[in-house]
Amino acid sequence: MAVMRRLKEICPTESMRSNRLIKISKVSFLVLAMVISAAARQRPYRYPNPALVSRAEQVTGDHFPLVTSTPRGVTVLARVMPRAEVLNAIDRGLTELFDVARRHGYRNRLSFSDYTVFIARADRTRDRSGAYSPDIAVPAQQYAGSDYDQGGFIYAAGMVLAFNPSAFVIAEHDHDFGRISNVVRYEGEHLVLYYNDRSLYERTADHSRGGAHPILQ
Repeated sequence: MAVMRRLKEICPTESMRSNRLIKISKVSFLVLAMVISAAARQRPYRYPNPALVSRAEQVTGDHFPLVTSTPRGVTVLARVMPRAEVLNAIDRGLTELFDVARRHGYRNRLSFSDYTVFIARADRTRDRSGAYSPDIAVPAQQYAGSDYDQGGFIYAAGMVLAFNPSAFVIAEHDHDFGRISNVVRYEGEHLVLYYNDRSLYERTADHSRGGAHPILQ
């Protein structure tokens, strides 16, 4: 009898196996449900067309292998996976922009899913005064010969890349995420104006002739 009891301790009965399988199944189902729930919360995004990605790579000299989205649905392409603070800052910048745009009676291009943001390597992290200012170097073009000209290029906080889809590039930040919100709002202003007030867009698109952000108050 002692031997039989020992065998029962070592070898679980069919009912014990069945109970264990039920418990494992319940745990597996719970994990699966959590994964599905997390996936459902992830906003869908559309991978940008190759021509837009090529344009971003040409301007910045970077590659953007990672694609994700902000909590509110902005498509984001980056060299490295953006931190949650960065994605939230992008949403805050567009939220502020959309609010002021609606106060002006604008209605077009006021959805987060309308926008694509590229995050490029910063070509500098400090401005001339020493303040934290992650910027990218872009061709001087119409700014050639101005105070902004650094020898054929200028430093920019952001740059509009395309109107359809509405896309722009900003530089990577490791702190001062409020600055990201400001840059997103300011670059987004050009796109909102393009679709809602073409006359004002034409007057403010080229900062080499003056003017500054925010354009919409």
